[in-house]
Amino acid sequence: MKLKIFIISTLLIGINSCTVTNAIPVKTGIEVLRDNNFDILAGKRVGLITNPTGVDSRLKSTIDILYDAKNVKLVALFGPEHGVRGDVHAGDTVNNTVDPATGVTVYSIFGKTRKPTPEMLKDIDVLVYDIQDIGCRSYTFISTMGLAMEAAAENNIDFVVLDRPNPLGGLKIEGNYVEEGYYSFVSQFKIPYIYAQTCGELAIMLNEENMLAKKCKLQVVKMEGWKRSMTFEDTGLEWVLASPHIPHKHSALFYPITGILGELGYVSIGVGYTLPFQIIGAPWIEADKLANAMNDLNLAGLHFRPIYFKPFYSTFKGENCQGVEIHITDYDKVKLAEVQFYIMQVLNDLYPGKAVFNNANTNRYNMFDKVSGSNVIRTTFTKRHRFEDIATYWYKDVEDYKKLSSKYYLYK
Repeated sequence: MKLKIFIISTLLIGINSCTVTNAIPVKTGIEVLRDNNFDILAGKRVGLITNPTGVDSRLKSTIDILYDAKNVKLVALFGPEHGVRGDVHAGDTVNNTVDPATGVTVYSIFGKTRKPTPEMLKDIDVLVYDIQDIGCRSYTFISTMGLAMEAAAENNIDFVVLDRPNPLGGLKIEGNYVEEGYYSFVSQFKIPYIYAQTCGELAIMLNEENMLAKKCKLQVVKMEGWKRSMTFEDTGLEWVLASPHIPHKHSALFYPITGILGELGYVSIGVGYTLPFQIIGAPWIEADKLANAMNDLNLAGLHFRPIYFKPFYSTFKGENCQGVEIHITDYDKVKLAEVQFYIMQVLNDLYPGKAVFNNANTNRYNMFDKVSGSNVIRTTFTKRHRFEDIATYWYKDVEDYKKLSSKYYLYK
């Protein structure tokens, strides 16, 4: 009986301590703004660029928070990819409409128009940006932010970023700079593939380093409590899916692991199954053989488990696939983006007739290069299918970017 009482007490202590540690340590920009009674927006006509990720810690939308604020006049909403309420599928055009909950006009900035026009901005004093990014260059929301900053500058209105955590943390930097000829909506700026900044820090750097067509009048509402060592899991905040294939807190960690490879349609990366970006597979792969070969590489912080699946849509829809599920066992040690290149290397070793650039859709090479920021990655890798051949190039700009970006860090 004494033993049972001891066990129950221990469990209760664990529950109590868990409650304490799960107190939300991070306060996002919208909550800091609200705590300050929306002072920088008071009396102004506000345009808001947001989507479903723009919420407070209780999941109330920034749209509704600003609409309800007595000293703020919300006059326009701007819909990036997926729309302000998340009701548009990936890649589909976002149309101009009216938000049914507030009656506020919603302008599309995804489709033919990706930059707010003077007509859209004519009745606005300040443009506010509140979107949860995922810390990877090819994710389009930072491109939207940069173009909107240019529009604000060109139309002489203020720009405010309500800052949010970088889900990958503020320490990992991977990938080469975007090069001339490869700038696009999935590689809008001369930054690495993984850039270790919050959207607020990135906005300041873009503005101060003349990476935009014109410098804007920028303010960033800082978070409270966020540290560079934090992934999203550490923030205590609830995750709202950033897009249909980034449904969970950990999804952002896997996006750079397989996202570049996924551009080729060569293997399934779990998009169309229940594990987007967390698996790779194909009908011609043998799961155990691939898992063993990947684990034999002893890649730091990773384990590869055999998996068998049938995609519901997208690549290999309805076909029985085999492959590996990627497990991150030590996030501090893992190098995220290089994993897909090792997968391509091992698939070439195991199945020489299936070498990636001999079998991938050649029409997708251009998008692969844009996401990579250069064609050098593809053309060099194709020669021997070895990651070591591109490793130096892939990491060549990391130290330079650390020095540059650290000048604009808002958090330690």
